[in-house]
Amino acid sequence: MSAVVAMTVAVGLPAGAATAKPPADRLGPVVQNGVTQPVYGYADAIRERVFVTSDVDTDADGQRDVVAMDIIRPKASSRGLRVPVIMDASPYYSTVCRGNESECKADVDGDGLNDQWPLFYDNYFVPRGYAVVLLDMIGTNNSTGCPVTGGRADNISAPTAIDWLNGRRAGTDASGKRVYASWHNGKSGMIGKSYDGTLANAAAATGVRGLSTIVPISAISSWYDYSRSNGLVTRANNYSGSLANTVTNPERREHCAAVREQLGVDGDDVTGDYSPFWAERDYVPDADRVRASVFVVHGINDNNVRPDHFSKWWDALAAHNVPRKLWMTGTGHIDPFDFRRGEWVDTLHRWFDYWLYDIRNGIMTEPRVDIERTPDVWETHRDWPVPGTRTTQVWLRPGAEGAAGALSLHPERGNVARTFQDTPTMSQANAIRHPSDPQANTQNRLVFLSEPLKAPLHLSGTPVVRIKASVNGEDTSFAGLLVDYGTRPRFGTSGDGIRTLTEENCWGEQATWGGFAENACYRETEKVVTTDPQELVTKGILDGQNLKSLSVTTPLVPGKKNTVEVPLLPEDYVFAAGNQIGVVLLGSYSGYSSRAKQNRADITVHFDSTRIELPVVGGRSAAARAGL
Repeated sequence: MSAVVAMTVAVGLPAGAATAKPPADRLGPVVQNGVTQPVYGYADAIRERVFVTSDVDTDADGQRDVVAMDIIRPKASSRGLRVPVIMDASPYYSTVCRGNESECKADVDGDGLNDQWPLFYDNYFVPRGYAVVLLDMIGTNNSTGCPVTGGRADNISAPTAIDWLNGRRAGTDASGKRVYASWHNGKSGMIGKSYDGTLANAAAATGVRGLSTIVPISAISSWYDYSRSNGLVTRANNYSGSLANTVTNPERREHCAAVREQLGVDGDDVTGDYSPFWAERDYVPDADRVRASVFVVHGINDNNVRPDHFSKWWDALAAHNVPRKLWMTGTGHIDPFDFRRGEWVDTLHRWFDYWLYDIRNGIMTEPRVDIERTPDVWETHRDWPVPGTRTTQVWLRPGAEGAAGALSLHPERGNVARTFQDTPTMSQANAIRHPSDPQANTQNRLVFLSEPLKAPLHLSGTPVVRIKASVNGEDTSFAGLLVDYGTRPRFGTSGDGIRTLTEENCWGEQATWGGFAENACYRETEKVVTTDPQELVTKGILDGQNLKSLSVTTPLVPGKKNTVEVPLLPEDYVFAAGNQIGVVLLGSYSGYSSRAKQNRADITVHFDSTRIELPVVGGRSAAARAGL
């Protein structure tokens, strides 16, 4: 361990910085090279636990739920230093826990103060003049009540704390004594991955005053899109209740059983339709209420919180001119601390300094978007979708019966049709096999291939499959897949694209509390790289009974030709010269849904207007140069 600790100075803190002192005539951050310096202690930092009463009673016990938060702040904040807050609100601090190493909160010596602080935020930012708040979402850890999986009580957990920080709500310690955040400078930022980042999105969507910025990482923007997709149930039945059960402390699970059961009923696993239950859990329509800046981080290959969560939120924020920044990685459900560590800590540091300390460090004049083009190779752009992107119609032209069709910038003439049978059991691997593969399926999908590309083709945005189709029954699904055929280095999917190593590096200071050594040293990682001859670029699915509305189920009319529009997941992808673009049409698709349709309908595709709309950088002329 001694070698690792030594790295704390080399990596996390410039030599000598930990012993530097702020100027004697002022209490405030010390800024050098545009960033705050680690001039405040960590071992002597003030730790406290504060309880704030909310406005909800989720468990119907007659008592309003209480939000608990653990706070760590510089000792100087007790003698006049006013500091901003970095908050990670989470439901996971005593169950799943946080980070690549699954760190939990822990009061080791039982004195009511937190001794183990997950993640590096406290170690790194407290010495730089920040308070770090780890908040327990209502219904979890030291907070009371029951989780409601994206509902109002989840959503107001952090705003309740922010109200206390800004003097709008009372808070107490464990003994019931009133406590005040007189040390707070009025600005708070929220950060977190997955559910934590979702709570940041939810808090921003309330418009709470005093929330200056959020950094949602792999975060949900609509719980409907998390457990449904265009009318189709994509998570296991009663997912809302099962997730609530996961995050509830074991000793309180029976107490909250009725709440979880009602979540399952209200979520409506029968139809998968959008309803008021899901509207309460959809933050995108409230983007106009967002007062905070937003730094979005998301994996384009995230199959847990799929990338349409960032894209819909990003587009809505852009429509309301919310200050924003985006990192798009080629990995999956991964924190940037584990896919781009050094650059992440530096960028996050400058982001918080700018938005919480008003330090003009140029971060808002830099390119807005960073995209990982190939493993560990990044490029920057002015915005996303990449400027110059144009929607380009690429027509699906049928081949002979049982053979692959073609992709063309020119439509098919006449009304040719092809029929395939919906096969719910087809795996994703089989669905994307190249038609030349001897094991390729020719009966239960339609495949369309470009010629080998003459030039690279860059997509940036959300493709949409638009087809005309009729079905021999009242129900089926429609799925579209976009595939890259050709060998090249690709992002691996094992472990969401990263491999954890045994070596560590460190990012901040350490201390020992309650006999526990709290350090900022974490295992390093590396990217998983493959050279597979094909890659699923993006995918989408639509319930055939929700063609008219996501809120109303309407059975299909057998034999009737329908207009079907299947939005695929957003992408930023470059097809290499020499590779082929493939479009695959399916019915039910087990690679997307946990509850695929089982009726094996016959689907007939009519080619008078069947096409895919591709967001091509450079538009139709770029597609033509590539040979489409």
